[in-house]
Amino acid sequence: MTAREVISTLKRLGFVIRRRSGSHIRLVHREREDAGVTVSVHGGSDVSDMNLASILRQAGVTGEEFERARRGRK
Repeated sequence: MTAREVISTLKRLGFVIRRRSGSHIRLVHREREDAGVTVSVHGGSDVSDMNLASILRQAGVTGEEFERARRGRK
């Protein structure tokens, strides 16, 4: 999964882009200020499983929740 797909899915989960610095995009949740995520965007390369796990941990969402949002289901 590319970083753009990860960001798109996080947006479906209520995150918005706060800032961009070089190849890193910082997102925060609209309602939970303590939920902030940094996603590294490097061209069209895929996000590693380890990085995705870190992103989900930062976001406070489970893999199941993320996958449902990615597929467009609630």
